[in-house]
Amino acid sequence: MAVIFCVIPHTQAGHLIGNHTYSHTQLTANNQESFKQEIIKTNEVIKEVTGEETIYVRPPYGSWNKEFEKELNMFPVLWTIDPLDWCSSDVSCIVKNVCTKAGENEVILMHDQYKSTVTAALQIVDKLQKEGYEFVTVDELLFD
Repeated sequence: MAVIFCVIPHTQAGHLIGNHTYSHTQLTANNQESFKQEIIKTNEVIKEVTGEETIYVRPPYGSWNKEFEKELNMFPVLWTIDPLDWCSSDVSCIVKNVCTKAGENEVILMHDQYKSTVTAALQIVDKLQKEGYEFVTVDELLFD
């Protein structure tokens, strides 16, 4: 099963696609090389499908080796808000967890394989936009 991090899977609309490893491997002290190979393998799949190079990686569990940035020429995308959507199906709780912590330049971690997360994400976007927040891609956040 390939797991690929993507902001929204459509580069023609100006969105970014990033790497989340091929099989959601967690980096440990004992698997540095195999983890790196997971990233390389996933980059190859993304390039094959999209025709574009991938420079962003959202490492599973937030585990990352800073040396990989130079070796792989990739930027890690970590998060500042974890609404715990992976362990709760309570939409209102997920929305509250994000909206009460929201601030400028936050990165929200969400897992779209859960129906409750998708529902919550739509509510979060609506609520935060009404409060004046603007959603941007990772490159805009990191480099503007």
